[in-house]
Amino acid sequence: MAKSQKKQQKKQVGSKGSEKLTEEGPVPAIVEATLGRGGMKGEVTQVRCRILQGKNRGKTMRRNVIGPVSKRDILMLRETEIEARRIGKKIRRGSQF
Repeated sequence: MAKSQKKQQKKQVGSKGSEKLTEEGPVPAIVEATLGRGGMKGEVTQVRCRILQGKNRGKTMRRNVIGPVSKRDILMLRETEIEARRIGKKIRRGSQF
């Protein structure tokens, strides 16, 4: 009986970072510009977006988006704390550029 109660409690708790994602719910953000493509095959688009609601309202941040996206699209963000790393050219040893 005690084992089944412990399993039920674990199911209710969830993962460590899940509390931060579900506090506010999804937050709308509008795409201001596309910055570049990333991933092995270019399947990820990095965009700059402005948050429209929530505690970070008006903040501009960089996000990675999978799928078709263009300027003035609305994204629903699960969290607004973490910003994507900048896509840049990596200089490799022996390259001339």
